[in-house]
Amino acid sequence: MAGSLLEQLKTMTVVVADTGDIQAIEAFTPRDATTNPSLITAAAQMPQYQGIVDETLMQARRDCGAVAEAAQVVSLAFDRLAVAFGLKILQIIPGRVSTEVDARLSFDVDGTIAKGRQLIAQYEAAGVSRERVLIKIASTWEGIQAAAVLEKEGIHCNLTLLFGMHQAVACAEAGVTLISPFVGRILDWYKKDSGRASYAPHEDPGVVSVTQIYNYYKKFGYQTEVMGASFRNVDEITELAGCDLLTIGPSLLKELQATQGELPLKLDAKVAKTVAIERIPMDQAIFAKMHVADRMADEKLAEGIAGFTQALETLEALLANRLKTLEA
Repeated sequence: MAGSLLEQLKTMTVVVADTGDIQAIEAFTPRDATTNPSLITAAAQMPQYQGIVDETLMQARRDCGAVAEAAQVVSLAFDRLAVAFGLKILQIIPGRVSTEVDARLSFDVDGTIAKGRQLIAQYEAAGVSRERVLIKIASTWEGIQAAAVLEKEGIHCNLTLLFGMHQAVACAEAGVTLISPFVGRILDWYKKDSGRASYAPHEDPGVVSVTQIYNYYKKFGYQTEVMGASFRNVDEITELAGCDLLTIGPSLLKELQATQGELPLKLDAKVAKTVAIERIPMDQAIFAKMHVADRMADEKLAEGIAGFTQALETLEALLANRLKTLEA
């Protein structure tokens, strides 16, 4: 018997839990974990994590002082909540947690740098080494430049909302630690644009995109790790077996764990070095030109930033309401 797909996958790829749900992380024993604003907002509304939310709010109130406006308290608690979840997650996993910079700073180089430093300072104040944290930043040109600065300071970055080769090349040239190409969201766009109901696993546009990025990185010797993300089905995951990392949601982790069968290696660094690939020069002008030409990447990046911004605004409203209840 070959064993479960999940156990086999763990032998060839680092499996990462894509969730803010601490109980789900405990169930699947991943090495790393990633969170995003949507996941943190969802987790913050689960009854089992009310204690984390309340503790963060009340500590923010104490730090701000009794006479501080509620908005000031909520702002401080909001900044701290993702780190509070990150600290809980790091008690369970042996590896790294990704914590995201406010999506509203996606086009602000200085703001992103400041926020990245602030997040790392919170982790380090809690006794966590910066080696165990990835600062998650949207793959805009500005976000990538901010990541380049942070990386030089030993603050490692995960460039997210990545949809196009131009973003991947710019990230590698900037020396970022890790990228998260969004497999499922790429598939979503192509299905909607083409009117097709489905794609064969090996033709899935998200799978094809990550395969191309992986081969490019290995061909030219970049150290940046590729972590496929945002999966819609198990086939997308098995087609990328061998990728550096894959970040997978709890429902698909459960399906992989429950499925028996042979899992062949699909991505191989040695094979990638033999593939004929042309090197792509990269600067801001080339990035902008390629981005406009890639309608899918242009639309999905904008949509992703808007979605994460909405999740953050929902979280701020949730925290404001909860503070009101706690102080009633």
